[in-house]
Amino acid sequence: MKDVTISDDIIYIGADDKDIGLFESQYIVPNGISYNSYVIKDEKIVVMDTIDERKTNEWLENLENALEGKIPDYLVVSHLEPDHAYNVELLSNKYPNMKIIGNAKTFAFMPQFFNITNLDDRKILVNEGDEISIGKHSLQFFMAPMVHWPEVMVIYEKTEKILFSADGFGKFGTLDTDEDWTCEARRYYFNIVGKYGIQVQDLLKKLSGLDVKMICPLHGPILKENLEYYIGKYDIWSSYKPEDDGVFIAYASIHGNTAKAVNELSKILKEKGAKKVVTTDLARDDMAEAIEDAFRYDKIILAASSYNFEVFPPMDQFLRHLKCKNYQNRKVGLIENGTWAPSAGRCMKEILNQMKDIKICDPLVTIRSTLNEDSREKLQELAENILK
Repeated sequence: MKDVTISDDIIYIGADDKDIGLFESQYIVPNGISYNSYVIKDEKIVVMDTIDERKTNEWLENLENALEGKIPDYLVVSHLEPDHAYNVELLSNKYPNMKIIGNAKTFAFMPQFFNITNLDDRKILVNEGDEISIGKHSLQFFMAPMVHWPEVMVIYEKTEKILFSADGFGKFGTLDTDEDWTCEARRYYFNIVGKYGIQVQDLLKKLSGLDVKMICPLHGPILKENLEYYIGKYDIWSSYKPEDDGVFIAYASIHGNTAKAVNELSKILKEKGAKKVVTTDLARDDMAEAIEDAFRYDKIILAASSYNFEVFPPMDQFLRHLKCKNYQNRKVGLIENGTWAPSAGRCMKEILNQMKDIKICDPLVTIRSTLNEDSREKLQELAENILK
């Protein structure tokens, strides 16, 4: 694992997971994931969250090395999801005098996961803005409900001006992965947090009054420089604003004829001056990345085959994912294909009409099996209208 230096008093004790198949049993993570946990050493010693079951032994070893024979006074539980809180009961049993810090919802949910002896006597309940001094360091607690569970809170360490941001500002990939932050942070955000843009905006407003010098998330690298960039990205993403000027074409093709139409449309868009055109095959490409790109660009074209008088399932799945993630504020073009009874357009519209501020551009392009002169003209018209 990459050496992670935070400060003399704050020690990283997390672990990289390079062997995980799917994160949350659904997201492809080719470069793995990190589970971050921290220890603050002062007059009182604080453990900031635990980590996933998969890396328990490594975490315990890191914890013992950081403690150097001392006993932690507090465990802060900022988020109860098992990839961060799995070892809460283990740590509580290991250190029976250790207090557990959480909010009302933390302690409401905790018995659903763990059987902790004398929990009522050990818990320290914090509310919005509460502070706990541990010596020269002081922890201030801010509630972040639904970012992305109801009990989530973030913690601001006032002396070193460090924000422990729970799942906020996290990304896929291990700490020793050499890659751009934005791409995998964007994919992480829209797939895991994306539905809760209003709640993220509320949290950003709270954080705007803090002097933050470093961000320590529960996944991904510690952010030490250019924090305005990362916060700015979160502001864009949580506002459901397009990040880039471009056309994203998502298609679901059974025998390849719809895919050929998309290739032709892509060329037309570029000829007409589209700044960027990105395509994805919903039947074969990573669904999480398709969702990321749908949010990234300001225009989207959906092309799908008809299937059993409905729409080819990969497109149906994609649109229902977008609806679940609160997709909104986009210009959309539609292409349907059907040999005898084209139905894809109707089905796509039905789902899109359940979303907010979606503008569907004319015309709906209908392809009868393969492109012909009429449908090619409609592609030209659609390209012009979506680029206006």
